[in-house]
Amino acid sequence: MTEFHYATDADGIATITWDVPGKSMNVMSFVGLEELEACFDKAMADDAVKGIIITSGKEGSFAGGMDLNLLAVMKEQAGDDPAKGLFDGIMQMHTLLRKIERAGMDPKTNKGGKPVACILPGTAAGIGLELPLACHRIFAADNPKARIGLPEIMVGIFPGAGGTTRFVRKMGAMAASPFLLQGKMVEPKKAKSAGIIDEVSEDPMAAAREWVLSEPKIVKPWDEKGYKMPGGDPYHPAGYMTFVGANAMVNGNTWGVYPAAKALLSAVYEGAQVPFDTALKIEARWFTHVLMNPSSSAMIRSLFVNKEALEKGANRPDVPDQRVKKIGVLGAGMMGAGIALVSAKAGMDVVLIDQNQEAADRGKAYSESFMDKGIARKKATPEKKEALLAKINATTDLDALKDVDLIIEAVFEDTKVKAEMTKKVEAIIPEDAIFASNTSTLPITGLAKASVRADQFIGIHFFSPVEKMALVEIIKGKETGDRAVAKALDYVRQIRKTPIVVNDDRFFYANRCIIPYINEGVMMAGEGVSRPLIDHAAQLLGFPVGPIQLVDETSLDLGAKIAKATMEAMGDAYPKSIADDVTFWMVDEGRLGRKSKAGFFDYDEKGKRLGYWEGFNEKFPMADDQPELTEVQHRLIFSQVLEAVRALEAGVLEDIREGDVGAILGWGFMPWSGGPFSWLDIVGAPWAAEQCDALQAKFGDRFACPPLLREMADKNQSFYGRFGPKAAAA
Repeated sequence: MTEFHYATDADGIATITWDVPGKSMNVMSFVGLEELEACFDKAMADDAVKGIIITSGKEGSFAGGMDLNLLAVMKEQAGDDPAKGLFDGIMQMHTLLRKIERAGMDPKTNKGGKPVACILPGTAAGIGLELPLACHRIFAADNPKARIGLPEIMVGIFPGAGGTTRFVRKMGAMAASPFLLQGKMVEPKKAKSAGIIDEVSEDPMAAAREWVLSEPKIVKPWDEKGYKMPGGDPYHPAGYMTFVGANAMVNGNTWGVYPAAKALLSAVYEGAQVPFDTALKIEARWFTHVLMNPSSSAMIRSLFVNKEALEKGANRPDVPDQRVKKIGVLGAGMMGAGIALVSAKAGMDVVLIDQNQEAADRGKAYSESFMDKGIARKKATPEKKEALLAKINATTDLDALKDVDLIIEAVFEDTKVKAEMTKKVEAIIPEDAIFASNTSTLPITGLAKASVRADQFIGIHFFSPVEKMALVEIIKGKETGDRAVAKALDYVRQIRKTPIVVNDDRFFYANRCIIPYINEGVMMAGEGVSRPLIDHAAQLLGFPVGPIQLVDETSLDLGAKIAKATMEAMGDAYPKSIADDVTFWMVDEGRLGRKSKAGFFDYDEKGKRLGYWEGFNEKFPMADDQPELTEVQHRLIFSQVLEAVRALEAGVLEDIREGDVGAILGWGFMPWSGGPFSWLDIVGAPWAAEQCDALQAKFGDRFACPPLLREMADKNQSFYGRFGPKAAAA
């Protein structure tokens, strides 16, 4: 297959068009790199060619980056010395891009050479921007939907094909930091303002041709004598302060647990003090260092490979297309309003139902407020707002549901209320419509008993706030059919979120793991462990918030309600703990969390946290001897990881990829680890089993090693080795 196409014209311009067959967006491969170099060499060897234009054959995009699977291939092909294999492979890319950048110029005089322009019809990410950065001028189409940037940090690596070095030399460390350290992606006009690209044009091909034929100066600033880095190098007073600030920012944001951020900063700092070609070698060494860290491999696998596979329907039943045209949302509270918003944004007609018109209108107003904020930030227009609101019919009339093809019920978390709504609505909706419940804890099989078509009944569990959270948990009841699963998956794809499909059980998967995490934190607080120690221990592991802060955000009365419902359901089997005593007492004290402006924290009138509530330790005194940090961390990690393993044992999880992706996107489980199963593979099953035994002996049977983990420890197996896609296919 040809990925790069070559053509010349009468004006002496060689056009190299990147167009990977069978892909909606270009991604770089080994074949692509070889073909690009062959095309470039051909143009350079042809005396009739005056200049080169590199562009894309894909409408609306240039490239989405590198096929990250290639990094694994480079490592595997290197045999006993994977670091050398990676470094050599990365340096080959540097050599090619540097060849394009120098374009035949004399190494001593910087004279001669052929101008190379790059045209971005739309989105350019990763190496899809690193290649243009090696060209002499970048022209972008005036496409407001396009996004330009280097998002590698988001999947546990950093721009390693020259992007880090060129960004810093082009913009300065301070201006480059949001793009390198945060993976910021911007539209073309903002990319031009930032100094990333050179021109935004209605006709970028015409502009590029004119520039190529103008005999332009093509030497890059960093290849000229006397070049000084914008903002100052590390030993310049201004540059010194930049690096001090950047180091503080990285550690403040990452708590030191993301190796890519620290490596990137090291590559920038060291590279800024040496000539450009040496800086590229430094970048390659640090990039190799990151790739050799198991955290990097785990993050790439979960946040890129696995996430993409799930979004493309890796576990979708073989059923004809089930895309949703019209959706009914029952309940216009926060969840229902959010579901209506994301559905309307995806182009669906929405019927938003509530008991009274005022509540229904309030639910629709949520979308209006969302669009108003978008208009204020210039991310939406009044016309788009009106079009979206026209999609939402807020009403009390159940007859408005007569032609929907999907119902999502988001009413009060009560079995009787949900059953009543199910019966009423099923009498109105089409016979082939799918009915979904947005319950977060009530078993789907039980709720489906109220349905006359249990095979068309399913759970679609959103996380709050709906419009911001990326994960949707789809729950199959015992009688749920394949078409219902396919409908749910196609709907989630329409609203551009990531689905995981799990089997029915109490708390499903996400809450099954989140609740023990919160409970363990509350339990430690009740035992006298310092609350700042508990929360900071979690943040030092990479969790976005600690369990004490999290329970305040989600509300203590919700926790109390779940605990009481679980007690009732489990009877004598319910494992009572001091966490219940703490939670019930806090609720009795009226300290329900942020929503009541009083919880484990004190709050001001606007709901801003002021600090931990001192009155808590009057009831539950802080212990004189505080535990070691690692002990607190192990309790927090294993409380979740063991539930993930038990979910796999029980068949709640059918695919460990869903367990890892769901954990990271659903509740922020240590993203650097790749998820609970990836983390277990990093530390090894034998070590994990030993820690279970130590924790069980000291803190109780909730830390008992699951039989599956014990068996894997005895056999020294890994989860991806035993349950990963390759193992399943074997």
